[in-house]
Amino acid sequence: MELAKPKIYTEEDYYSLPENIRAELIDGDLIYNQAAPSRKHQTILMELAGTIRNYIKAKAGSCHIYPAPFAVKLMEDRNTIVEPDISVICDEDKLTDRGCTGAPDWIIEIVSPGNPRHDYVLKLNLYNEAGVREYWIVDPEKESVWVYYFEESEFKAETYSFKDEIKVNIYDDLYIDFKEIEL
Repeated sequence: MELAKPKIYTEEDYYSLPENIRAELIDGDLIYNQAAPSRKHQTILMELAGTIRNYIKAKAGSCHIYPAPFAVKLMEDRNTIVEPDISVICDEDKLTDRGCTGAPDWIIEIVSPGNPRHDYVLKLNLYNEAGVREYWIVDPEKESVWVYYFEESEFKAETYSFKDEIKVNIYDDLYIDFKEIEL
């Protein structure tokens, strides 16, 4: 007797989902993110996005910032579409009506308590492989920020707390001061 093969979902399956359904497509598997984010999660998201947006506008920069939900098809040859909490894209050619095709320059994920492995392991590896330049994992429960620099000749990671000011590697003069985020 032959075992049933699991269904491999495609980009079209992902884009056919109803708008009120939050999901990600990772190597053909649909992963549903059903729980609404916490107030703390949303506060961090808005503060970070606002700081980054204000910086880009003040510098008349060419990068664009998109908070979730925003579809990012990381690699052309894989059935993988993620919805990072914050995506910063500096190459306008990657932007489409559906979102972004290709690796954003900077991604920030804010860890949800129900599935931290998703951000710490699965997405870390995906983003590194796809060519994301910088990846931040913000963990509200641990009050920590993991910063990964994928552009370096060697894989580089640093850990900070919510009491630190953190340099954004893709910019020369942008620092995020987590003490200023009122939770």
